[in-house]
Amino acid sequence: MNPAAFPPLPPYPASPRETVEDHVFGQTVADPWRWLEADVRHDAKVADWVEAQSRFAQAYLSLLPEREAFARKMRNLVDYERTGVPVVRGGKAFYRWNAGLMNQSQLLVADGDASADAKGRVLIDPNGWAHDGATALDQWAPSDDGALVAYSVQDGGSDWRRVGFLRVADGTVLADTLQWVKFSGLSWLGDDALVYSRFPEPGGSDAFHALNYNQAVWLHRIGTPQQQDRAIFSTPDFPKQMHGAEVSSDGRWLIVTSSEGTDPINAVHVARIDKGEVGTIRPLVPEIKAQWTFIDAAGDSLWFLSGEEAPRRKIVRVDLAGPEPRFATVVPQSEDTLEWAAMVGGRLVLGYLHDARSRMVLAKPDGSVVGEVGLPGPGTVAGVSGRPSDRFGYFAFSSFTAPDTVLRIDAESGVTQGWRSPRLTFDPGAYRVDQVFVPSCDGTRVPMFVIRRKDATGPVPTVLYGYGGFNISLTPWFSATRMAWLECGGAYAVANLRGGGEYGDAWHDAGRRANKQNVFDDFIAAGEWLIANGVTPKGGLAIEGRSNGGLLVGAVVNQRPDLFAAANPGVGVMDMLRFDRFTAGRYWVDDYGYPDREADWRILRAYSPYHNVHDGASYPAIIVTTADTDDRVVPGHSFKYAAALQAAAIGPKPHLIRIDTRAGHGAGKPIDKVIAEAADVYAFLAHWTGLHPAT
Repeated sequence: MNPAAFPPLPPYPASPRETVEDHVFGQTVADPWRWLEADVRHDAKVADWVEAQSRFAQAYLSLLPEREAFARKMRNLVDYERTGVPVVRGGKAFYRWNAGLMNQSQLLVADGDASADAKGRVLIDPNGWAHDGATALDQWAPSDDGALVAYSVQDGGSDWRRVGFLRVADGTVLADTLQWVKFSGLSWLGDDALVYSRFPEPGGSDAFHALNYNQAVWLHRIGTPQQQDRAIFSTPDFPKQMHGAEVSSDGRWLIVTSSEGTDPINAVHVARIDKGEVGTIRPLVPEIKAQWTFIDAAGDSLWFLSGEEAPRRKIVRVDLAGPEPRFATVVPQSEDTLEWAAMVGGRLVLGYLHDARSRMVLAKPDGSVVGEVGLPGPGTVAGVSGRPSDRFGYFAFSSFTAPDTVLRIDAESGVTQGWRSPRLTFDPGAYRVDQVFVPSCDGTRVPMFVIRRKDATGPVPTVLYGYGGFNISLTPWFSATRMAWLECGGAYAVANLRGGGEYGDAWHDAGRRANKQNVFDDFIAAGEWLIANGVTPKGGLAIEGRSNGGLLVGAVVNQRPDLFAAANPGVGVMDMLRFDRFTAGRYWVDDYGYPDREADWRILRAYSPYHNVHDGASYPAIIVTTADTDDRVVPGHSFKYAAALQAAAIGPKPHLIRIDTRAGHGAGKPIDKVIAEAADVYAFLAHWTGLHPAT
């Protein structure tokens, strides 16, 4: 069935307009669907609207002939054994494991480092926590002696976490429970205390919408109620600051990092730990002006990854033996961006990005380079698990056509060997990955990966993905649902837009605040390149992006609706004039600017997706996706944007909103829901780009 032969679209569900206007900086801005900002859990009018929109979308999607083929292919592609990177503590290896179609991965434990053939004992199985599989095991951290595990539970996709504790020997869950934890690490202080971060308990029914202030670092002693926990670091005079804490692997130092937004810049405080007690916490880097990420410590020396006068990052050693700290750069910045670092077996393991692909380098603690670590090919390494006292470290390598393979590295020799490799249900060798450099409208060369079958001939329907923000780099990663698109004969492209972190601070700065239009221009240039160079036909290009990428998709559809056949803005930031009023939105001013400042407001008003849907243009087919429990980018953004699309005179193609239930921004979503959403989205995109999967 081609799109022209599809049954006519019935009228959309009603989205009543209300007379709401803001008078800002000499302009009047209408906001007729502000009522859709209310929490669906507590507002009957919004709940009715969500139910009507969901029925409408599902009625349409159920008619797509491509839907069942995608769902079946995705289930087959997801059904492979997956093993996470192990953490070794107390002579035991702890790691995630999934048989293939488990809704949630289990946590396993094995003696030693567990051979490639040995399967450990199930320690935590979250699949029984909720009837719909939507309660997930989030973080987990074994104590130094391997006797206890602290773990956080995510329910329904929310950013809020509950922390529990479990005894490894017999699997007994302890009575200790920590509530109202969000954006926190879990770091053991000795073997009987945990350092974590939490916010004050929100009042009333506003837990999923209210702004978050006054995060503090707390110390919990095992066997005591949370009410007896002690706040060990807070900044009541600076309620916007967030704080994370970490204990060095030798247990001698507590490091607290503080930030106010999403920029990777922070202040650092430090305290000595003596016999399980935290000493005076004193400033080490008192000003929030550069990135300082703690790596680890040895004796009185601490190592940090730093952006201080190093926009592509360097390694700094801090000596705390004397009365004043002494700072020394041991690894200066290079041409490539230093993304992460670890200390394993007396070596620094350094993770660089070269044109959005991972490089690994071994160095001595004084910074002298030992050598490059060989990797299986162009791909991604996100970090290494290991400690200075460990001989071996572990890391996962992935690419666009190969899921995580866990490798073990001998830190002394730099030799790597396979630890766990997945058995796949497709042939990675059937695909090619090309990296091209697309000229944007101002001449900037924008990297882009293009993935397609080796036997592809001529233009084929193509999905273009982008993000472009918050210093986040898009490196090669594997997606089983994306493989379904490729297996069906389509092509997939990933553009490394300005605003990301691929080339350090300059690349990030070139795509944020007053420079945000560069991100949209880069994405449009990438789409034009795919058509001009015969990757996809005109009328065969779909675009997708999530979160900040959802904003990207909404903005470029408004600016160039003629370029795209279909679009999927997922969990997007769509109202740029009010994003800072909900949950974590206030942190995003680092990238977007401040809506209450005139210069920033005018920039935001010019590209805000919700405010720039204009009558008269022929828009592509659009499927908006969000979730009712998203408390990162609240669903009101997508609700209002969808209502604006459906009310506008923008052509006959469908403009739907798909609203997941008991799901959030993406993390913790059960496999069943992942497949259901992806099958709907890719069937929709396939239908409107002309991709016909075999039924």
